Amino acid sequence: MRVVTLPEPDDFDAWRAAARDLAAAEVPADAIVWQVGAQPTDLFGNAEPTPPPAGAAPAGFSVPRAFLDLGRHVVMASDPARFSLLYTLLTRLRREPRLIEDQADPLVRRLETMAKGVRRDIHKMRAFLRFREVADDDGTPRFVAWFEPEHHIVRANAAFFVNRFASMRWSILTPEVSLHWDGQSLSEGPPATKADAPEGDPTEEVWKTYYSSIFNPARLKVGAMLKEMPRKYWKNMPETALVPQLLAGAQAREATMIETAPRTEGRGVTGDNRRLAWEALREEAAGCTRCPLYKPATQTVFGEGPVDAALMFVGEQPGDQEDLAGRPFVGPAGQMFDRALGEAAIDRSTVYVTNAVKHFKFEPRGKRRIHAKPGAGEIDACRWWVEQEQMLVRPRVTVALGATAARSLFGRVMTIGKERGRELRLADGGSAWITVHPSYLLRLPDPAQAEVEYSRFVEDLKLAAAALG
Repeated sequence: MRVVTLPEPDDFDAWRAAARDLAAAEVPADAIVWQVGAQPTDLFGNAEPTPPPAGAAPAGFSVPRAFLDLGRHVVMASDPARFSLLYTLLTRLRREPRLIEDQADPLVRRLETMAKGVRRDIHKMRAFLRFREVADDDGTPRFVAWFEPEHHIVRANAAFFVNRFASMRWSILTPEVSLHWDGQSLSEGPPATKADAPEGDPTEEVWKTYYSSIFNPARLKVGAMLKEMPRKYWKNMPETALVPQLLAGAQAREATMIETAPRTEGRGVTGDNRRLAWEALREEAAGCTRCPLYKPATQTVFGEGPVDAALMFVGEQPGDQEDLAGRPFVGPAGQMFDRALGEAAIDRSTVYVTNAVKHFKFEPRGKRRIHAKPGAGEIDACRWWVEQEQMLVRPRVTVALGATAARSLFGRVMTIGKERGRELRLADGGSAWITVHPSYLLRLPDPAQAEVEYSRFVEDLKLAAAALG
């Protein structure tokens, strides 16, 4: 009997190295004991440790890439038989190279089911993990989260959280391993208990207000909600503390909404709830630290306008004057925008105006602050805020002013010259138009060209307004 000891329960490389040499030596699966860490082997009187891998596998020993992709997920599963089952598939693949494609094979199907469960658990951790703010010994803020995964997926998710919260100091505590990020490097710690995690922070009250405000009992589908967000995750999420009481009062709230809602409403959230939700969202955005731009900026510049506006404009980012005033489109580009709106017969007081990036990015030059174009990471970090604004306002038509706004709305690079002047569709089904940013008109050196481009800009605004019918 061969005993293979892997250093960690999710170490695919260690499993792969051992399995490769065992398969090359034609050791059968039932002659191998796979274990993690130092464990007693008394039950196997003739058990003997497997020597370290001898090196490269014999020539011609290869497996399909699909097997490697499958294996990396399977080794993270909680099923103790995963290593043996994966090894069995490996030995069969040497005889049946196309076996991995046979979804009807019981072994392949079982391993695919394991991998699917792991991928689902990875997604659940990303979706349902919630950080709470505490202070380190030196007073520096740290964000701590508690999560109980079903599988060994914590290390596999580390890069996701490092990339998404690169500027934060955070810790993720789990019963298996803890991760700690200090803004520069990632380290591992011992297992933790829920008692090691903080209970809550003041920010959670903002989120409770927000989720309570946007809750719509008329659209409640309990079965679908439980499928996407199982009850086991509720206890670690501040907003779900409200779910039981919201569910209990859903029927009464729906009746009230039907009786009191204006006839022109009906696009989701009622007017009062929408305003409360928007105010909660704006308050939360005021403390946004999703990317480093918040550090030199004066303040977050959130959107403004009626929260039930049929027409929404998304610009690039606040400029110098917007950063100081805390309002979008009040500087030179804003004045150009207002002038064009007037010529297009659009009343600015009836539209919602916001930016793809909520903090001013600039380069200091003496006493001046010179505009700097936001990068892809900064656009993506702020995209969540724009999506929430769209969800609340629910405009029938959205206009992207410039390439940065278009990337934020569509999630990819859009070419203004190619897409300009035609109606597009957003993921939520809303109508969208793309045009230039007003600041582009201010940068044109030739007055004649500037006048032509300004007229085109006004025509673009008229097209968007006409799309409202």
